[in-house]
Amino acid sequence: TTSGLTDVVVVGYGTSRKKDLTGAVTSVKEKDFNKGVFTSPDQLIQGKVAGVQVLNNSGQPGGAATVKIRGNAAIVAGASNQPLYVVDGVPLDGRTARPDIGIAGVGSSPAANPLNFINPNDIASMEVLKDASATAIYGSRAAFGVILITTKRGQSGQPSLTVNSSVGTSSILKRLEVLDGDQYRQALKDYGLTTGDLGGNVDALDAILQNGKLQNYSMAISGGNENGRYRLSAGFMDQNGIIRKSGFRKFTTNFTGNYKFLESKKLGLDINVIASQTREQIAPVSNDAGFTGSVVGQALQWNPTNPLRKADGSLNILVGSTTVNPLAMSEAYDDIAKTTGILASIAPYYNITKDLQYKVQYSVNYGTGIRRSQIASFINLENIYNRGWALYANNELTTHQLTHTLNYNKQISSSLYLSALAGYEYMKFDNKGANMNARDFGAYPVPYTNYFQYSTQGSRGIGSFADPTVELQSYFARAVLNFKDRYIFTGTFRADGS
Repeated sequence: TTSGLTDVVVVGYGTSRKKDLTGAVTSVKEKDFNKGVFTSPDQLIQGKVAGVQVLNNSGQPGGAATVKIRGNAAIVAGASNQPLYVVDGVPLDGRTARPDIGIAGVGSSPAANPLNFINPNDIASMEVLKDASATAIYGSRAAFGVILITTKRGQSGQPSLTVNSSVGTSSILKRLEVLDGDQYRQALKDYGLTTGDLGGNVDALDAILQNGKLQNYSMAISGGNENGRYRLSAGFMDQNGIIRKSGFRKFTTNFTGNYKFLESKKLGLDINVIASQTREQIAPVSNDAGFTGSVVGQALQWNPTNPLRKADGSLNILVGSTTVNPLAMSEAYDDIAKTTGILASIAPYYNITKDLQYKVQYSVNYGTGIRRSQIASFINLENIYNRGWALYANNELTTHQLTHTLNYNKQISSSLYLSALAGYEYMKFDNKGANMNARDFGAYPVPYTNYFQYSTQGSRGIGSFADPTVELQSYFARAVLNFKDRYIFTGTFRADGS
């Protein structure tokens, strides 16, 4: 049966029969994933795995989520609190190349999801390793659990073509009840107030909301024979958020190839390439800068009798006041982040005997992120009004990995089964970036980020960084003994040197 104890599930650096597991491992296959259109893989298992909590950090399309396995949380400052993600045997850095910056008067925007580069339609299964027995093979990086993501492989036979398409829309689910213009006027009368009625009747929140349209398309072709199988896919997704000028667009492609050589077919080669580009349009919504950093807060505080636009159609800017017109803020603010990445791995292997396999995997995970942000000079924010502000930032994030493994699996006798693993792993992490910002731009009808040279020289700032290169070398081993399918012993060892 598909759920029987003889099923094989993915575990650290290999696979295991369900009946040999001593740790807590939950496998979710494609048929059990959440149905719908999703931007990242973690949404596929939201609510599907006992003890796993997936919380969206914000409403920003493509925004990061918090994933907690069995409620694990860190007490150490700077710890990520996030599980280790492993995609087709490649542990991820956990970061994204998109520049995360503080924007003048607005604060920090929601972080991007580090899994955005994967098309959920390309995923075959996700395994969640929950406890120490299951996660120990990955060392201290697995303190908050491990999620193994396995992408789809080609199937032997005639070439097959799969096409998926969907469209949809989203809107705000629940709105806070606030007074409209007429109710506000009546409240002023009820309290005997003679000021505050500016004659209009506007819904400021409605002015910054929209019906978020969504379209998603993907195509995959696969085929091959017993000596070689392949799968090539491409995907496109375009999602608008429910707040004006927020959205997420993603292009992905994935190639997997699995090949066997020699007459004995003992020599094999696995190839996997995932390439993607995402474009985020980020709305001015922050949780660390007060109402000036939240267009939603500005809308809820706006006097509903005060028109958002003047009679001539121009925006109603309250110069000299700290109250910000939310529609004007939406018009003044532009924030675009574009992230391009590739995850590529090549893994030759040789079956020394039918029970013993040697495998070496080399992978590179490279990402670069560009962010262009600006606030127009007409908005009445401190140090922005009559000045404007713009920032350009670029980050690069690179991880190299080399892993050697020996896997041994043998039914030693009718009552004793042995599974053993030994390996060595080397990883190298690099992260660097640069940025520039400026104020006092001339009134030209093009984005500020296209003419930094015409800002005032004294307002310009530049910065760059390069984190120290970090290398991680590891030795690991695991042994599983199964006696009569009744007594199971698992031992795991790992040593990391940084």
